[in-house]
Amino acid sequence: MKKNTILDLIGLRCPEPIMMIRKTFRNMKNNDQILILSDDPSTIRDIPNFCFFMKHQLLENKIKIKPYCYLIKKGI
Repeated sequence: MKKNTILDLIGLRCPEPIMMIRKTFRNMKNNDQILILSDDPSTIRDIPNFCFFMKHQLLENKIKIKPYCYLIKKGI
């Protein structure tokens, strides 16, 4: 998988975005980055929590307008 991946989750609703992110992360190497696009309001809470519990680094998030954008660096 490329170091910088874009994952378009627009149209998916909870819990699908987190399930798709977990599936994508399984095929990534540590320190790879992923840009996630979503329009599900629950991702505002779910993605930072996912990163915290799974030891990934949320580098940037833009959540003022849709689509929401999250840049994550894969950790452990």
